[in-house]
Amino acid sequence: VQLQAFGGGLVQAGGSLRLSCAASERTYSTNYMGWFRQAPGKEREFVAYSSWPGGSTWYSESVKGRFTISRDNARKEVFLEMRSLKPEDTAVYYCAARGGVVFTPTPTAVDYWGKGTEVTVSS
Repeated sequence: VQLQAFGGGLVQAGGSLRLSCAASERTYSTNYMGWFRQAPGKEREFVAYSSWPGGSTWYSESVKGRFTISRDNARKEVFLEMRSLKPEDTAVYYCAARGGVVFTPTPTAVDYWGKGTEVTVSS
């Protein structure tokens, strides 16, 4: 499975951005699709996941209420709407996919990674 992410860029604090990620195929390994991020000097951290087929969503506490994840299963895409962005949201955002039926928000449980897309929020 190949994941290709789009979006990202530079935005002022309080602004919005939309990330999208397209999977090359729909398999068991894309049951969960979502996003992680890695800020300079920090470890990669979970941001949000969406599951198929149930459509359940999970968010990290730091983005809950500001970010919204959605997916288009027919197009094999997942989206991340980011609002009320803060400077601490600055990071490289990675699209991620994993199989299984248990929600596991750790980088080591990811089966496939997309190339990162950079998000910079200026104060």
